[in-house]
Amino acid sequence: MAGKRRARGAGEGNIYRRDDGRWVGRLSDRHPDGRRRRVCVYGKTRSEVVEALRKRLEAQQQGMVVSSGRTALRQFLESWLEESVKPKVRVRTYASYEQVVRLHIRPRLGHIPLSRLAPQHVQAWMNELVAGGLSARTCLYARAVLRASLSTALRWGLVSRNVATLVDAPRAIRQEIAPLDPDQARSLLASLQGHRLQALFTVAVALGLRQGEALGLRWDSVDFDGRALHVRAALQRTKRQWQLVEPKSARSRRSIPMPDVVVEALRAHRTRQFRERLLAGEKWRDTGLVFVTRTGTPLESRNVTRTFQNLLKRAGLPRIRFHDLRHTAATLLLAQGVDPRTIMETLGHSQISLTLNTYSHVLPVLKRDAADRMNELLVG
Repeated sequence: MAGKRRARGAGEGNIYRRDDGRWVGRLSDRHPDGRRRRVCVYGKTRSEVVEALRKRLEAQQQGMVVSSGRTALRQFLESWLEESVKPKVRVRTYASYEQVVRLHIRPRLGHIPLSRLAPQHVQAWMNELVAGGLSARTCLYARAVLRASLSTALRWGLVSRNVATLVDAPRAIRQEIAPLDPDQARSLLASLQGHRLQALFTVAVALGLRQGEALGLRWDSVDFDGRALHVRAALQRTKRQWQLVEPKSARSRRSIPMPDVVVEALRAHRTRQFRERLLAGEKWRDTGLVFVTRTGTPLESRNVTRTFQNLLKRAGLPRIRFHDLRHTAATLLLAQGVDPRTIMETLGHSQISLTLNTYSHVLPVLKRDAADRMNELLVG
């Protein structure tokens, strides 16, 4: 190493300045394999080095892998998933992150030392994923997971930059949403009369609940007197187990006024469920959920989707996803002139821009209607 001048003072024995003016800090790190290794950090100023060392010490205390020149990306990702991701996200989200790391990131980039990962590596990786036939949406998601992991590494001072932000991502074609128009929505509701899940699909069309929110709805969240429905949880299935989890975001936890069509459907559903409970006898499982099987257990998402497709076919309606009922609710509200802020709160979107961007196809119609109303007001 070039000549160096030691920086003296309390606690400064591991920080020094080289003859070329660059500051260096040293830290002893216990690697996951049990051996201790010396890690060096560099900076233009002493304060930069002190801050980098502080972050690395915090990372050690949190159980994170502190990157030496030989720490592979796969080792950091394992620690990141376990120590940073798992405690903060829902079980299904963690499983999704872990799958992306296991299938798409680790096999191609895992061997590269974290400190030496470069934009060229990430760009070549993205190109390989596309060439391998992976959809643009999946490639973007894989890049987002890598970017999130490297953001953590950057915050902890393990890398000097997030190289995943410096590459060109594949262009994803935005999937066209397929909402039902007002006539189709009325036809669907008419075809549901007497069906045991009539209330479920009515709630989805009229209130725009996500499927997990609808299936996780409990009777104590339905306020018939106040004519409001409170979204407090969502139903998720992981590893053959059902569990109620927090809604998708803070704004997803919301209260929605219920129109008469929803109130009536839920009242009829409660009566029907009471009869089914009597018939089931000891087989009944009291989960408190609104939408359940004939023995009280949570509904399977795939079975709900299958039933929905059969109902669409019977009603002579186009094949759409269950989630498109959420889009139907939003477009019907927009078409009636309901302001986007109210629709955002009804759907539980985190930002109003998400509402406007998702349903921009309806806005030209609303603008034309607004122009016609202005003309009527001014001309008479």
